[in-house]
Amino acid sequence: MKALLCKAFGPAETLVLEDIASPEAKKNEIVLDVHAAGVNFPDTLIIEGKYQFKPPFPFSPGGEAAGIISAVGEKISHLKVGDRVMALTGWGSFAEQVAVPGYNVMQIPKSMDFASAAAFGMTYGTSMHALKQRANLQAGETLLVLGASGGVGLAAVEIGKAMGAKVIAAASSAEKLEVAKAAGADELINYTETNLKEEVKRLTGGLGADVIYDPVGGDLFDLAARSIAWNGRLLVVGFASGRIPELPVNLMLLKGAAVIGVFWGSFAQRQPQDNAANFQQLFAWHAEGKLKPLVSESYPLEKAGDAINRLGQRQAVGKVVVQVR
Repeated sequence: MKALLCKAFGPAETLVLEDIASPEAKKNEIVLDVHAAGVNFPDTLIIEGKYQFKPPFPFSPGGEAAGIISAVGEKISHLKVGDRVMALTGWGSFAEQVAVPGYNVMQIPKSMDFASAAAFGMTYGTSMHALKQRANLQAGETLLVLGASGGVGLAAVEIGKAMGAKVIAAASSAEKLEVAKAAGADELINYTETNLKEEVKRLTGGLGADVIYDPVGGDLFDLAARSIAWNGRLLVVGFASGRIPELPVNLMLLKGAAVIGVFWGSFAQRQPQDNAANFQQLFAWHAEGKLKPLVSESYPLEKAGDAINRLGQRQAVGKVVVQVR
């Protein structure tokens, strides 16, 4: 089978497409014939040795995929050959086949194509967990989403609306904000042209945002922390800006507010039943047309390095997908 390989830590330009042996399913695994693979921010880190996991060389990046099961290990009872599924792989999805533990595989609705499924699991799973379990977002509350045109940001906009919140989308350009508006955002903030804190206060009548969803970090986190409402919840989702911020905790004291970490991967493993319930709701919203994954760009397998670069340079809106088949 063909696979895009990382043989030494470095930029995406050093990835190479080669023929390697097909994987075999261990007792608790399935083998997935990959049709589409989602590109995520961790892919930009894992190839440079900056991620929390460092796979042995050579390895393929790609943390999520969708396709058809071609083999099933003897301990797998809930899946069968021929099932259409999405899978969380950690790495290995930028290949024609990948072996995946059964607990990281989920059947997809008939209404969902493979590209949408490859764009769905990580972004919508993260944002649903963040807004439901971590923030306990309530109908009528105000949700501020930073980086609102990216994969997790757009998912947060759509899920926030589905949960009945007023959604303020913040992004770095008018073009990106139009994408967030199309996803249902009620208010828009271009934080390259206006002060984020002042705009949030203006749009909320001085009250601030009840829940702040931050996958960006850096300077935006600093401003967002000063834009939070009484009893607000600031969700730490990621650091796409490259800087991990530090917080003057007196800000949280004065607002009776909380800073809450979001680590969906660990949640999915530790609370699989809650995660499954989240996806039942997500699939129902998708069927109702409330969630519409935006696949803005598709790349063939041999160009997957370009897809990683596109994301790393923060040029992409929505989700970038590698079409393997």
